[in-house]
Amino acid sequence: MRAATVEASKGVPVRLRVGRKARMGAIALLAALVFVGCGSKVTQENFDKVQPGTTQEEVKTILGAPTESSTASIGFISGGTWIWKTGDATIAIQFVHGKVLAKQFERKRPQ
Repeated sequence: MRAATVEASKGVPVRLRVGRKARMGAIALLAALVFVGCGSKVTQENFDKVQPGTTQEEVKTILGAPTESSTASIGFISGGTWIWKTGDATIAIQFVHGKVLAKQFERKRPQ
């Protein structure tokens, strides 16, 4: 156990001990924060946040970087498709001139 000496108000040293429970609690809290950050952004809830006209940067903020992307230009029209895939869900979003034109959400059915 680690100990620290602190001067009390009357000048008498007081030993503070950082107990095992406190250390374990701190480790558990840190682990919980790490796992919260690891969750997939490919969800129905996040898909619903994306609307026609949403910019590519806004979509990236909502869903993160796509797992696949493609671009195309025909004359003055430029666009592309971004795709996000997880084990059971796929989101595809089509952009024209940097804004959402269409979107699709597909969830695999359990077998």
